[in-house]
Amino acid sequence: MLLRSRYRPRSSGVSSDSPTDVTGANIAEREKVMTNCPACGTAVGHGDTSCPECGVRLEGSTESFRPVSAERAEVIAEFGDAEGPVLVVRKGSEVGQRFYVDRDTITIGRDPVADIFLNDVTVSRKHAFVTKTGPSVSVEDVGSLNGTYVNGVCVDKAELHSGDVLQVGMFQMVFLAGPKGA
Repeated sequence: MLLRSRYRPRSSGVSSDSPTDVTGANIAEREKVMTNCPACGTAVGHGDTSCPECGVRLEGSTESFRPVSAERAEVIAEFGDAEGPVLVVRKGSEVGQRFYVDRDTITIGRDPVADIFLNDVTVSRKHAFVTKTGPSVSVEDVGSLNGTYVNGVCVDKAELHSGDVLQVGMFQMVFLAGPKGA
């Protein structure tokens, strides 16, 4: 499993008494975070709708979040056995929805053409993909803003085992390998 080093912004001196959003993130802190224009690389503020340098429209940016921890044994007990490799939504909209890993590659993202479409601003348009090679199933982040987490650890690429919790944005999905899986 490859671990990814995550950028952490410096403290802005905002007190912990400042208001937070639904994810628990400090709103004043989040609004001070700078991002870069995807066209020219110029720094832009959280609330900007267009780049001050090149004028490109900054629409649908991805927001940051905090990952949620998960307990593997609790997850397996909650979802039990499944047929074939499958990802079951545990947290997020459509709890209980199943996405079967029935092809060699499955895309995950906020783009409506993604195989697993997760419609939330904490998910990048092209966030990750799941690869099936024989009995082995792995997940790989494709440069998302928030990262891809397996069992609470941010990964670039990781093999999935039954009971692993895959987190993409605010969505948690439990991987169930099936009766013959790892």
